[in-house]
Amino acid sequence: MTDTGFVHQQASHCESGVMAAIVRHYGLPLSEPMAFGLASALAFAYLPCIKLAGLPLVSYRMPPRAILRGLQKPLGFSMRFETFRSPEKGAARLDELLDAGKVVGLQASVFWLPFMPPDFRFHFNAHNLLAYGRDAARGDYLLSDPVLEAPVRCARSDLTKARFARGILAPKGLLYYPASPPREPDWKRVLPAAIRKTARVMLGAPITLIGARGIVWMARAVERLPVADPRASKLYIGHLVRMQEEIGTGGGGFRFLYAAFLEEAARLAVRPALAELAGELVEIGDLWREFALAAARMIRDRDPLDPARLGVLLRAQSAREKTFFTALGKAAK
Repeated sequence: MTDTGFVHQQASHCESGVMAAIVRHYGLPLSEPMAFGLASALAFAYLPCIKLAGLPLVSYRMPPRAILRGLQKPLGFSMRFETFRSPEKGAARLDELLDAGKVVGLQASVFWLPFMPPDFRFHFNAHNLLAYGRDAARGDYLLSDPVLEAPVRCARSDLTKARFARGILAPKGLLYYPASPPREPDWKRVLPAAIRKTARVMLGAPITLIGARGIVWMARAVERLPVADPRASKLYIGHLVRMQEEIGTGGGGFRFLYAAFLEEAARLAVRPALAELAGELVEIGDLWREFALAAARMIRDRDPLDPARLGVLLRAQSAREKTFFTALGKAAK
C-alpha cells in the first residue's frame, strides 16, 4: 500500500480546499481562505445563456479551475494538468503517480462518488478531491475529499467512473500536481494585486452580467416572474436558492471565505484597512443568507409569493457590493 504521509484537513469548498492542501503538502503553509483570495476567486455571474436543467447558471465565484491555475503565478510554481482519452489510461497514470509518492488532485463527478452522503450526490462534474495513496491488494484508493471530515477509501472502478463522467464540465480524467514546489511570495506585492483583480471583476467586467451589475440583471429576471403561475416562479426562485446555498459554499459562504482572506491579508501585507473591510463583507454575506431565507419562505408558502420584494433585496445587494468593492480597490492601491 502506498502512503505519502499526507495530512487531511476539512475545508469549506472543494477547489480552494484541494489547492490549499496541495500547497501545504509540498512545503508552503497556506490556509484555504488565502488560497481562495490569492487566486482572485470571488466573483458573481448571472448567465441565462448557460442552462442547468433549463434554468440560468448563477455563480458566486470564478469558473472551475480558476483557483487551480490562479495560484501558480503568485506562489512561483507550476502545476501539471493531464487529461485522458480512455479511463484505462487515466487510471494507469494515477497509479503511476501515486506509486512515485505524488499527492494528486482530481476532478470528478459528485454523483458517482459512493462515499458522498446521498444529499450531496447530484450531477456536478467539477468536484475536486485528492488521491494520496492506493491499496493495490484491495484495489482501493486513499482519498482526501476536502468537504468531508475524514479521509476515505474508494474502489478503483468507482473512482474511474466518477473521473470520466460525461456531460457539462466533463472531467475527462483530469489530474494535476505540482511540477515544481511553491515558494513563499512577497506578500506586500502579491496580495494587493490579487485584491485589485477581484475588485476589477466585480466592478468593471466588460460583460454586464458579471459582477455587481450582474446582480441587477438577476433582480430584473426575478421581478418579471409571474405571480399567476406560482409553480414556474417557485421553480425559478428555488433554483436561485440552490445555486446560492447548495452548489459549493454559495453566495454568502464565498463572501465569508473572502472576508477571512482579507483578515489574513491585512496582517501579511500590513494593511489594517483590509481587516475593517472584512467585517463589512461578513455583513454582505449575511444579507445573501437573508435573501435565501426570504426566497425559501415563499417557496414553502410560509410567506406570499412576492417576486418584487426579492428584486428589491437583490438590487440593494448589488448596490452594497458595488460600494464595498469600490472601497476594497482603493484600499489595495
